[in-house]
Amino acid sequence: MAVYLAIPRASNIPVVVATGTAVKTTLQVAVPAAKQIDKILAWGVSFAGIDGAAVPGICTLMDTDVAATVTTLTPIIWRDSGDNASDCVGGTTATGYNASAEGTIGATTRDLDSQLVHPQQGYSVWFPDLWQPKIGASRFLRVRTTFAVSVNCLPWVLWGE
Repeated sequence: MAVYLAIPRASNIPVVVATGTAVKTTLQVAVPAAKQIDKILAWGVSFAGIDGAAVPGICTLMDTDVAATVTTLTPIIWRDSGDNASDCVGGTTATGYNASAEGTIGATTRDLDSQLVHPQQGYSVWFPDLWQPKIGASRFLRVRTTFAVSVNCLPWVLWGE
């Protein structure tokens, strides 16, 4: 199984994403029609909040059938540099980060993990072997955040195809 990492980058340097004050997709992975994500291995977010009294925000990893409009991102080969490139290719309604439009999410959404996270901290989880979620073909894996004030965020997802 090949393993890939999606993290916002420009010129091979991680890029932070402003969360905003409404629900925002900070990272999205688009699964192609002929494939699925066999295992989500891990995901996380870290924040650069400066106000120690700020309230926590909601951070969610979700599976949906609706794409957000994003800045394109090419997943990184994570485990073995000899693996083929990910089938979850970048595009403005495919794999990317920093959504400018969310799309209307309906009833076919599945929350995989949701947490309240303080804006001066972060959150990450590695899913246990027998409990690693799968994402079906033609679906979208999204990291979404909601904060009372905009906070700089660095989201990431690690998966196997």
